[in-house]
Amino acid sequence: MSRDEELKIRWQELVTKLSNKFADGEQLDLDAIIYLIGVQELQQPHREYKKDHKLDLMHIAICRVLEPYGYYKFSYIDDEGWPHYQVTEQLPFLKAGEQSILMKEAIVNYFLENQYIN
Repeated sequence: MSRDEELKIRWQELVTKLSNKFADGEQLDLDAIIYLIGVQELQQPHREYKKDHKLDLMHIAICRVLEPYGYYKFSYIDDEGWPHYQVTEQLPFLKAGEQSILMKEAIVNYFLENQYIN
């Protein structure tokens, strides 16, 4: 099985599992999954978040899933419990489809690492 086919299968497995758990089976999109990762990383799931905080949560998630690729490095957790990352390498210029593939791969790897999928 090619790497692309394996990613596609794992991505669909992940989307289905998360959608069933958090969206009553309605399919979650990439942004919704990124948001869920941010909430997981913040470890404050029962808070209500304003729009600005939702964007911050998505930023946390992006930093976290791209950390193993060398683009970000965890820096510290502030007094309110929010993790902060520093840029270690600029992301390369990618077309929209390439960005989507990179994020899906990074997200799948995140959930594999956390043993949510296999």
